[in-house]
Amino acid sequence: MQASLIVNVKKSVLAGLLMLAASASAYSAPKTVLVLGDSLSAEYGLARGTGWVALLDQKLKAQKIDAAIINASVSGETTSGGLTRLPALLTQHKPEVVVIELGANDGLRGLPVAAAEANLRSMVTLAQKQNARVMLVGMRMPPNYGRAYTDKFFGMYKEVSTELKAPLVPFMLEGVAQEAAMFQPDRLHPLATAHPTILANIWPTFSALIKQR
Repeated sequence: MQASLIVNVKKSVLAGLLMLAASASAYSAPKTVLVLGDSLSAEYGLARGTGWVALLDQKLKAQKIDAAIINASVSGETTSGGLTRLPALLTQHKPEVVVIELGANDGLRGLPVAAAEANLRSMVTLAQKQNARVMLVGMRMPPNYGRAYTDKFFGMYKEVSTELKAPLVPFMLEGVAQEAAMFQPDRLHPLATAHPTILANIWPTFSALIKQR
């Protein structure tokens, strides 16, 4: 009887230790962050490792925040293209956090704001249905596109953010857009020296999201 009791106690202790180990492993597993963006996030014209997404990865490591970043950004990407690619990315990577930085190419091509807004809404909804927390990164259009279009374009991010409760960085190029010296010759893509400022714009909202449990 006593020997049997000791064996049962040992089994219970071992089972408890295994459960604790599994729980600790799950808790310590890195969060996966999916960045779905265009050339502004894909390091267009930059040396690899100098764009804001790479700088974000470095900052997370420096702050000992365990997160793995998947940069699925593609130069020239539109909201339509992002929406087409997102389901497969969600299935493949199962991210806890999704950062959507899209819309600039829709605006530069003068595409209807309503269509871009609908695409953003669909992307946020898809990610949220997969239990991902979503952050939107907004853009502005140059004034030569006309006040009505630029205001409507800028406002679409706020509309989607408010409706779907997705945190928003209103303008990723705040502090950069008016500084010609911070841009490549095409005047569309920031130099590497501008990307720390871009990260500084994104970090406060992102850090609050990544630290949620």
